[in-house]
Amino acid sequence: MAFSERSEPVANRMTEEQEVFLKHIQKQGLKRTAQRDLILDVFLRTEGHVSGEDLYQLVREKDPTIGQTTVYRTLRLLTDAGLAREVRFGDGRAHYEHNYKHEHHDHMICSECGKIIEFYSPELEAIQDAMAAKYKFKLTEHLLRMIGVCSTCRRSSAKPAPRKELAAHAAKSTRR
Repeated sequence: MAFSERSEPVANRMTEEQEVFLKHIQKQGLKRTAQRDLILDVFLRTEGHVSGEDLYQLVREKDPTIGQTTVYRTLRLLTDAGLAREVRFGDGRAHYEHNYKHEHHDHMICSECGKIIEFYSPELEAIQDAMAAKYKFKLTEHLLRMIGVCSTCRRSSAKPAPRKELAAHAAKSTRR
């Protein structure tokens, strides 16, 4: 899992993110519930990219009575409220990361080990803005993911085979 959990909040007052969420669900005609509060709290303390399944497991550690559907519906509310951003890394699962007051960034994903590298490039941002202007396109957001092989995986695949394997391979080739 490519995420970590921050320590418990110290203060009991409502955070800005909690206020944003409360206003959003009220606009939707929904009520504040202990389950939604817990899911929001666990999400806000989770750093990195968390899948719905990962979040469900973390929430169940705190309250085993919360169902998977409740977690997924709350994730959708968090996304609609602008607190979470859904990202896809080509593994067939949606992942979520913090969005509220977080700087825009893009992702490089290793197709071998799944490592995710976040980066920001002013040059790429300028190119996308220029392309949008060229085509008179009003850009509202963009998601860039680059898929390749990280340096660690390239190094490990470039290593020569151990001597025993080389000797066994050489012995097989000479037996023909």
